[in-house]
Amino acid sequence: MKTLDYYVVDVFTDSRYKGNQLSVVYTDEELDINQYYDISREFGYSETSFVNYSTSENVFKVRSFTPAKYEVIGAGHNLLGAVCLALLKKWDIFKHHGIQPLVMIKNAKIPLKITEQDGLPYVGMKQSSAEIIKTVPAEVIAQAVGLNFEDLYLNGWDINIVKTEVAHLMVPVKNRSLLKKAVSHKSLLKEASAKFGFEGCYLFTTNDPEADTIAEARFFNPSIGIDEDPATGTAAGPLAGYLEKLGYIDKDKDFQILQGEYVNQPSTIHVKVAEDGVWVSGSSVIVMEGKLYL
Repeated sequence: MKTLDYYVVDVFTDSRYKGNQLSVVYTDEELDINQYYDISREFGYSETSFVNYSTSENVFKVRSFTPAKYEVIGAGHNLLGAVCLALLKKWDIFKHHGIQPLVMIKNAKIPLKITEQDGLPYVGMKQSSAEIIKTVPAEVIAQAVGLNFEDLYLNGWDINIVKTEVAHLMVPVKNRSLLKKAVSHKSLLKEASAKFGFEGCYLFTTNDPEADTIAEARFFNPSIGIDEDPATGTAAGPLAGYLEKLGYIDKDKDFQILQGEYVNQPSTIHVKVAEDGVWVSGSSVIVMEGKLYL
């Protein structure tokens, strides 16, 4: 009977039992697609990452799946947790990279910046520059998230689909109490997602630019089986890029986004808009490890 090593890490946090839970499975080679699906469903977290070092390509490779048989791309908690795990376990995953470490998520190579904070790896992942795709009517989204039309009025900002790697819907909410009140009406969100061409719905409200966190956010993505995600790097990057385009934050400054408060898994996502992309950064801690039987 073949076994695989697995790990569970909490991502976008420096404390166990906070952040976004991620299962990571080390594989010697590609698995059958149904094995990816079955293992991801067995763990039941929003995403499971499968990792291995490809000697033929000289790169650390990551593939990630949701329990709903959906393969996830982009530089989010699925990638950050996998890289932090490799660093914590002292796997030699950058031996052929020179001065610029990178990893591969499916077929895309992601540049990294790696430092250390308080004894934990602190990893930055570079996303593409933010692109505003289109505006979605507020009345459509208000109904889908259980709020009123006027609840989505924040500084006169539109509800826009914004993409760095994955196109997510940025939904400004007037204040924190209304953000807490929001609920995901799955069928309506799925319908809106299909009609307007976005993946997840990122509700956010802003704090003072001088506060510890620039924004607080919630993420719903029922189309790929995620009811509410505690930390979503692929949405935090577009939000940072959107806020910079709106003139709310400056380039080349580090900001923090708080997510996961309402599912008891608070997560801190660091973001910085650069001239040539958006950096999304954070730490991770190992919670458990064991053997998986195929």
